[in-house]
Order: sequence, then structure tokens, then C-alpha cells
Amino acid sequence: MAGTNPRAARIAALIQRVVASSIEHELHDKRLSSITVTEVRVTNDLQIAKIYWTQLGHEGHEDGERKRAQQALDQAKGHLRTLVGHKAGLRLTPQLQFVFDEVPGEAHEIEDILAMAKKRDEDLARARATAHYAGDADPYKHDDEPEDEDLNDEEYSSDEE
Repeated sequence: MAGTNPRAARIAALIQRVVASSIEHELHDKRLSSITVTEVRVTNDLQIAKIYWTQLGHEGHEDGERKRAQQALDQAKGHLRTLVGHKAGLRLTPQLQFVFDEVPGEAHEIEDILAMAKKRDEDLARARATAHYAGDADPYKHDDEPEDEDLNDEEYSSDEE
């Protein structure tokens, strides 16, 4: 979204600061008490600003709290856009779109998977430490080992008969 346009990146950072501070200090909505603005992406033409947010929820009530927070953000969208317009001093204020950010939740899932993989690796390392070979440790013949001459003599003698 922000692409390579440095102006869009600066405006995205400004929008993030304005929206985050407004949610914290100016909007007195209890549904927005645990909201965190994680990222803002602005299109290169500065028409649309996608605001990614996440929320710390209570165990088992995340979906309901997320829906109520989304409703509160949608209701405050006009007020927040006005504040962004005043602070940014732009001729055209970008349209604000609020998108729930799934990345933090997915990051926790990935951390859990990595912890389980690390535990399995430790278990395998312990098993390897006490493991023994079923046969010889090195089953291959090497050039520096003498060959059994008795076996070769027996093979030649049976061929001659």
C-alpha cells in the first residue's frame, strides 16, 4: 500500500500517532479501552488509509469484544478523520478503514509451535545420547583393513573342483 512513496509513509506515521492518541485521550468509549494501533498503510495517491489494530481481550470473550470495538471504531471514524485532517493539514483527508490485525495472534501460535519443536529436538538429542548401533558402528570396509584370506582361499578351492 504505502509502496515507495516517502510522503505516504510520513502521512501514515502521522495518522498512526493521531489516531492512537485520540483513541486513548479523546474518545471515552469503554469498547476502545484495550485497542492498540499496530500499523497504518496509506495508498500512494493518499486517498485511503488502512488502520490495523489489535486488542487485548479476556479469555473466551475475544470475538465479542472485537466486534464491539470494530463498531466503536466505525462510529468514531468521522471524528477521527476530522482530527487527522486538522493535524495533517492536507487538502484531502484520506478515508479511514479499520482492519483487525491478525498478526499478533498468529505470532503467538508460531511461538507455541516453535517451542514444541524445540522440546522435540531436546527429546531426540537425549535419545541420541544413549542410543547404540544395532550392528557395527561402521559397517563399511576400508582400504587400510586387511581382508580375510581364509575366505578367499575357500572360494577359489571350491571353484577349481
